[in-house]
Amino acid sequence: MGELSEFGRLILLGAPLGNPADASGRLREVLAAADVVAAEDTRRLTRLARDLDVTVGGRIVSYFEGNEERRTPELVEILREGYVVALVTDGGMPSVSDPGYRLVRGALDAGVPVTAAPGPSAVTTALALSGLPSDRFCFEGFLPRTPGARRSRVRALAAEERTLVLFEAPHRIAGALADLAAGFGADRPAALCRELTKTYEEVVRRPLGELAAWAAEHEPRGEITLVVAGAPPAAAQRPDDETLRAAVAEREAAGLSRRDAITEVATEYGLRRRDVYTTVHA
Repeated sequence: MGELSEFGRLILLGAPLGNPADASGRLREVLAAADVVAAEDTRRLTRLARDLDVTVGGRIVSYFEGNEERRTPELVEILREGYVVALVTDGGMPSVSDPGYRLVRGALDAGVPVTAAPGPSAVTTALALSGLPSDRFCFEGFLPRTPGARRSRVRALAAEERTLVLFEAPHRIAGALADLAAGFGADRPAALCRELTKTYEEVVRRPLGELAAWAAEHEPRGEITLVVAGAPPAAAQRPDDETLRAAVAEREAAGLSRRDAITEVATEYGLRRRDVYTTVHA
């Protein structure tokens, strides 16, 4: 490793989503100069460095979901010793639904400076391409994997007025879109962004109901970012009676008493408990 400095430094690198030409000059500089490069996939890092004609000067270590809890203390100790550590994921910014949060938190708790060489982001790229309002938006990451938990989360988001950005796996996208169409309404505008910046980039802009049918038929592959329009103000006021009854029934099926289920649903939707009670018992 290189010469010690008084304080180490952690540098988060924004990696290209797919097209190496999107890499910044600063990313190149940091890859060449860092004492340690922690990579989500060391093979992808090697391929990226080759595409960029950059020689990684420091030691390369793996840092991914399966080992980040164990490796974080090791990297923090290296930072405390005064070395520069660069963190790079397969694409986009570390910590955004990718490894990185633990290391950032560990470095900050140790008094180590943290900075970034900003770069591409699937979130903002998809948002800009979607054609949907982008002045106010929220990033929801991945929806829950199991259908029941996913539908519950969709109901909780139904009244969100800001544009939503989500990630989803190809084998779950059809089911997720079907649940979103049922929970938000089939007419809610959306855009499915696939393989951004890559050879087979595709953006499909349709209402949720049509998009769900399209995904079921075409089975889209690759990395998917989904952008969904926010709820119109009128829809944000109160879900329909059927939605409220279903939400209470689901919580009862999960083991809650009817009283607790009604209280939880009223809290979730910002309603009076009495109104939910009346709807359930109508």
